[in-house]
Amino acid sequence: MVGPWATRAELEALLLEDAPYGDLTTEALGLADLPGVMRFSARGDMVVAGLEIAVGLIELVGAEVVRHAADGDRVAAGAPLLEARGRAGGLHRAWKQAQTTVEILSGIATATREIVEAIALAGRVVPVAGTRKTFPGARRFSAAAVRAGGGVAHRHGLSETLLVFAEHRAFLPGLTLADMVARLRAAAPEKKTVIEVATPEAGLAAALAGFEVIQTEKFSPADVGRTVEALRAAGSPALVAAAGGISPTNAAAYVAAGADVIVTSWPYTARPRDVAVRLGPPVP
Repeated sequence: MVGPWATRAELEALLLEDAPYGDLTTEALGLADLPGVMRFSARGDMVVAGLEIAVGLIELVGAEVVRHAADGDRVAAGAPLLEARGRAGGLHRAWKQAQTTVEILSGIATATREIVEAIALAGRVVPVAGTRKTFPGARRFSAAAVRAGGGVAHRHGLSETLLVFAEHRAFLPGLTLADMVARLRAAAPEKKTVIEVATPEAGLAAALAGFEVIQTEKFSPADVGRTVEALRAAGSPALVAAAGGISPTNAAAYVAAGADVIVTSWPYTARPRDVAVRLGPPVP
């Protein structure tokens, strides 16, 4: 493993994608064996993510790397991120995959940190959970970027959590909510039972039936507040996870309304952060 980020096989696949038959230009110009230096720096303020992947890619092509930052660091424009020394052919091969990875994942991490910091304005500590709605094949990297930004994973996939959607209930029209909870607990007793609801009334009914987490899909902050008030008035200990359309502009309002968890996919569509790369021969 390269930190929590990538396996050697994943790194090799990234390199193979960009140079399946070698680097034609570098080889044709006869540059491959010349000594080279490559430096990454931030073009703007950002939260760094994916740097360990970049380091792994560069080391895999035989270069030596010195880190000047770490995943999760907030850096200012111009801050150095890494310096690599090795043969020009290897540096050229790793360059673009490493740069693009850091740019995209730093965009996700920076966006996550924006939500985390917006929530702090509400005066409560509430986790920001990134959904599994990532680009297929990149979920592990995207989830790690969310963690670098100060968030957590909502659910890594279907195998680890119990989350009932309306699309599940459609196949079980005669099953009561209480019977559904009993069936879930019998099959996976160590897991929390979670259900997504469309109205505050549905949330209260689910909590009274025994669901432990009520996920409110695209509720307004006011409706989240009504849900929380109804649960507390009924003596329910169920948590409320606010989901759907949450960004830095409205996250604090959901927390102020009483949400216990913020569930969002907003960071995954964030604009990549710019990383400057200088690659050339060593300076005497």
